[in-house]
Amino acid sequence: MLKRTPRTGYQFLGSGSESVADHSFRTAVIGYVLASQEPDADLNKVILMCLFHDLPEARTGDHNYVNKRYVRADEERAIRDQVRELLFGDEIISLTQEFNTDDTLEARLARDADQLDLILELKEQLDLGNPSAKDWLSFAVKRLLTGSAKGLAQEILTTDRSEWWFDKQTDWWVNGPNNQRGK
Repeated sequence: MLKRTPRTGYQFLGSGSESVADHSFRTAVIGYVLASQEPDADLNKVILMCLFHDLPEARTGDHNYVNKRYVRADEERAIRDQVRELLFGDEIISLTQEFNTDDTLEARLARDADQLDLILELKEQLDLGNPSAKDWLSFAVKRLLTGSAKGLAQEILTTDRSEWWFDKQTDWWVNGPNNQRGK
């Protein structure tokens, strides 16, 4: 269901799209990166929190910041219903509850990973020409909790979205992979 559940904030932004499953996967990768930089963090716990943090949305749908002003989804009930017959259901419930409290280093890292995924999406929309993404970015950055996430956000904000793959300093784009003169 999460693959078919759209993240709904994009309807207000006016561009972009992703599913909750897309978001959860990249959040888990970002969580891994953040937790790897923190020697006291439980890496596996951060990754699992990131993977499961939006699991209730398979039943409640995704509610963006505007929706949340008017609607309250019972995510605790949804997660309990979802996992009640699983042998490891209590662990998933515990992980989602911890994620929602911000009381542990792992929860703060997972929540930062959640926001960094949004920051990456907003930066892409800004680079593609949506000026509204700039306003949204400033609020997302303010929600970050850890120093490592704040540093990563600054790197994201100052890097073009295509820089990781589009090396303009090579003639590969003209001559192809077998004839590189400007390595």
